[in-house]
Amino acid sequence: MNQDQLKQLVGRAALDYVPAGQVLGVGTGSTVDCFIDALAASGLSVPGAVSSSERSTQRLLKHGIRVLDAAEVTGLAVYIDGADEIDGRGYMVKGGGAALTREKIVADLADTFVCIADASKLVQTLGAFPLPVEIIPMAAAQLTRRFSRLGGEARLREGVVTDNGGHILDVRGLSITDPLAFEAEVNQWPGVVTVGVFARHKAQVCLLGGADGVKTLTF
Repeated sequence: MNQDQLKQLVGRAALDYVPAGQVLGVGTGSTVDCFIDALAASGLSVPGAVSSSERSTQRLLKHGIRVLDAAEVTGLAVYIDGADEIDGRGYMVKGGGAALTREKIVADLADTFVCIADASKLVQTLGAFPLPVEIIPMAAAQLTRRFSRLGGEARLREGVVTDNGGHILDVRGLSITDPLAFEAEVNQWPGVVTVGVFARHKAQVCLLGGADGVKTLTF
């Protein structure tokens, strides 16, 4: 199977985690697009979804699935989203689609984070994928210097403005061996909206699509 087929496979597998009669959290990205399409085709009845991006909101609405604002719920049973990288402990790098801040907000509402990904996303150590960081634009230069002191090369993602009006730095050359400490440190830097390391909001389940089908990892 090619990568698109694997995304469709894990998108369908995630239907098993849709809570009956409850609002669910929905992430962003091409794999999540496959999940939304599978949800719409499944006939499962859901009262609505809290979306992490305008992209996912439009896709949900197109399928007739009600979208709720995060302020309308006090919690979610499940949040379903993809990842750019995930390690053997459930820690992730996310933000390739520039929705990382809203993804963390929705993930924070959820009891369980279900990550859906193809097998190429499973890594030993986070950092091979350029780390996305949402920033306040005026801080770009000083944050670039701070990442340089950590051995990273930060570059502004040209032409990208997030749904929140922020900019994205992509940082190459990092090896993130302690994701919890790294996330806590970088999130305190002035000008950082949020860093794309999901350690505090890690996955509890990962549905990993590969040549042999879907493997379920639990953390």
